[in-house]
Amino acid sequence: MNLISAPTVITAHVNADFDALAAMVAASKLYPGAVLIFPGSQEKNLRNFFIQSTTYLFNFKNFKEIDPDSVELLVVVDTRQRSRLSHVAPLLDRENIRIHNYDHHPDSEEDIAAEKTVYKPWGSCTAIIVHEMMEKKADLNEEEATVMGLGIFEDTGSFTFNSTTPHDFTAAAWLRERGMDLDVITDLISRELTVQQITILNDLIQSAQSHDINGVSVVVAEMSSEEFVPDFALLAHKLVDMENIRILFALGRMSDRIHLVARSRSDDVDVGAICSHFGGGGHAFAASATIKDRTLAEVRDDLFALLYSQINPHRLARDFMSSPAMTIPGAAPMRQAMEMMTRFGIQAVPVTPTNDEPGCLGILEHKTADKAISHGLDDVPVEVYMQRGVTCVDLNAGLYQVMDIILGQKQRLAPVLDQGRVVGVVTRTDLVNILISEPARIPDALAPDKRRERNIKNLMRNRLPVALLDLLHRAGDLGRELGVEVYAVGGFVRDILLATPNSDLDLVVEGDGVAFAKKLADRMGGRAKPHQKFKTSVVVLEDGQRVDVATARLEYYEYPAALPTVELSSIKMDLYRRDFTINALAVHLNPDKFGNLVDFFGAQRDIKERILRVLHSLSFVEDPTRILRAVRFEQRFGFTIGGQSLRLIKNALALKIFDRLSGSRIFNELRLILQEASPLACLRRLKQLGVMAAIHPLLKLDAAREKILDEVELVYNGYKLLFHEYNLEPWKLYMLGLTHGLNIQKLERIFERLNLSKREQREMTDLRRHIFQASHDLGRWRSTKGRISRLYFILEPVPLEGVLYLMARSKDDKLRKSISLFLTQLKAQQLDIRGEDLLAMDIPPGPAYTRILREVHAAKLDGLARTREAQLEMARRLYKEIDLGHKSESET
Repeated sequence: MNLISAPTVITAHVNADFDALAAMVAASKLYPGAVLIFPGSQEKNLRNFFIQSTTYLFNFKNFKEIDPDSVELLVVVDTRQRSRLSHVAPLLDRENIRIHNYDHHPDSEEDIAAEKTVYKPWGSCTAIIVHEMMEKKADLNEEEATVMGLGIFEDTGSFTFNSTTPHDFTAAAWLRERGMDLDVITDLISRELTVQQITILNDLIQSAQSHDINGVSVVVAEMSSEEFVPDFALLAHKLVDMENIRILFALGRMSDRIHLVARSRSDDVDVGAICSHFGGGGHAFAASATIKDRTLAEVRDDLFALLYSQINPHRLARDFMSSPAMTIPGAAPMRQAMEMMTRFGIQAVPVTPTNDEPGCLGILEHKTADKAISHGLDDVPVEVYMQRGVTCVDLNAGLYQVMDIILGQKQRLAPVLDQGRVVGVVTRTDLVNILISEPARIPDALAPDKRRERNIKNLMRNRLPVALLDLLHRAGDLGRELGVEVYAVGGFVRDILLATPNSDLDLVVEGDGVAFAKKLADRMGGRAKPHQKFKTSVVVLEDGQRVDVATARLEYYEYPAALPTVELSSIKMDLYRRDFTINALAVHLNPDKFGNLVDFFGAQRDIKERILRVLHSLSFVEDPTRILRAVRFEQRFGFTIGGQSLRLIKNALALKIFDRLSGSRIFNELRLILQEASPLACLRRLKQLGVMAAIHPLLKLDAAREKILDEVELVYNGYKLLFHEYNLEPWKLYMLGLTHGLNIQKLERIFERLNLSKREQREMTDLRRHIFQASHDLGRWRSTKGRISRLYFILEPVPLEGVLYLMARSKDDKLRKSISLFLTQLKAQQLDIRGEDLLAMDIPPGPAYTRILREVHAAKLDGLARTREAQLEMARRLYKEIDLGHKSESET
């Protein structure tokens, strides 16, 4: 495509409104020949208007159509913020670019530097440029006057917004004299609402709540939709007019984004400054923003924090911190920290350098110290299990900055530093005390047990099989009837978000899970198998679907690596006992809340960032199998084990925690790893972490074993591509490679450590014996250039895992091809005759059947008896030879 030369370019901000479009058209009258770059809009009517009318009336182009090196002058209208000009970022980065700017929004920290800046705090940007046109006595036609008038009418709310100035009226009057069509403007500004928009407007009205923040009434309204709602700004404007609202913040969750539209008729709140924090913009009376990668609750919390900060901006950390601060040296034993926190009734304490140097190493929470003590880690230094990477503030930090740390970053407390030393702390309680005068405006993150929820029922409908979705609905219906809350939890929910098929369904009931499971089984024609000790039950349905049902519980480990003791608790406590944040998810199934996703621990953020994190610092000490699970999930999903979790793994290994773990539990996790899509990647990661040696020194992954396992993975993956159905246990195949080179005595030591059952030990031993014998026989067969049938009878007794291992281990390409021939062709070839055919030929049953059928089978494989007739004829001949032989022996 030939790029267009464009010495002068005019553009506006992303998500442009009518004022931005009109200002660009107006600027083109001041800069004749300029190319207009329209950045796009989310307003449906604006987009349609632009497509249908403006594209052929004015010289609009896409940025990709122009030659950026040809641009000498960039004219920016209706914004000065760099973040809102991402579509022309390559031009902004050029040193020799000249910039002219026209804007009516207030200054911001990210304003671009311009050769010429025309700023006036008027109701619309278009009015500013129109006044310059008036001075220059510029000519314009009716279409141009109408487009410009549309911008002024839209941004001044048809001259009803407080931001409207006499200059806006003057500009509109001048445009009216030049043919501005008010009928067109009326059609576009005062448009009818669709059924969907009326529904959304009703949601906004129903959800609208007024919050008295330091004497200023602020209304916040919310809505949610799985699809984009056009003209959301119009709905917010309608709400302001209908309810006579002075300050409105309308939050709309649409698909994976949060849209914020703000309107203000008061000088108390600058909505432009608020929206700029979210990456948006506007002016003091009207602004908007589009926020990605945040939940509705998180945006709401941030919004409230900003309002508190703006309306009461002079509160500093020094005014509301708790001081003096109690601290603990990093080298102090856990016992000492626990005694101090218990004595003074505090939930967390800053950890400082041992040598009395300035700084804050981290935070130790009371619950972490308590668990460490219960596991006999009294003398471990607190710095081993403290929370690292904490954010500190200085004495002059503002309220919002502190709230962002505690609410946004979920940090237990914010240490306050003076010249690098901890002089105070701000806790969640301190924040509550600040805001307690108006409980309604306390952010959700400060409210006890507030659940982070978004609805994913549409996601469930799109990603789950119909039968499984119906099962979830029926479980929720039963929960409603019994008066209990029912959730799907764990990996099942995680995989819905990851779009990964998973039919392993786990339900948690805030009530009697065992009783619920029995009723569910009765209702669906299945059977329930209860486990009273753990208050769990397994429901097996007629179609084979298994449903694990648990009572909401908190697992407490009596000593490191023990099985859990179970106590009743809430869904939050049940999720907290999970291994990783990505598995600490729940989705509500009761009809009135169906699809509500519950995320207390930031799982959605970790899934997005592809990070694997444990929920507390003693997680790997309590259950070392989580180390194996961490590696399995890391490699399966392409995640990365978080830095803090990685350090905790190393600490647990240093405590030799695997020595106290039963072989059965290790083997169960190891077997799951060896059944993953890429077991070798997991094994390499385990080797890197030192886990394999911790399980057993003989399981080290040396170069020879890695090479064999590489081949094993290639052979196995190739086999799976050819055969979709097969009777094979992958863990046996990989275990062969993992124990390559070990004699039977060493192998038995590994079996003993992993506590393999007698049957599993026997099967592995027999498998190795089959492989040894077949390897020997194949060598002889290759050297004597034996028949194909001989290859078949050598490999036929060997279990499939052994055949694949032989192929992987072989360095002889011709032998590998022969084994491949057995797998792809010979193995499936069946005789066309059977014992019944021999009986019909009056051949008496006996050992002769085995000999005859084997020799006929060999002849078919060798191409000597391809048809049924040829095989029957050969069977008769063989029987005669056998019969004659018997007679000859008897005569002798």
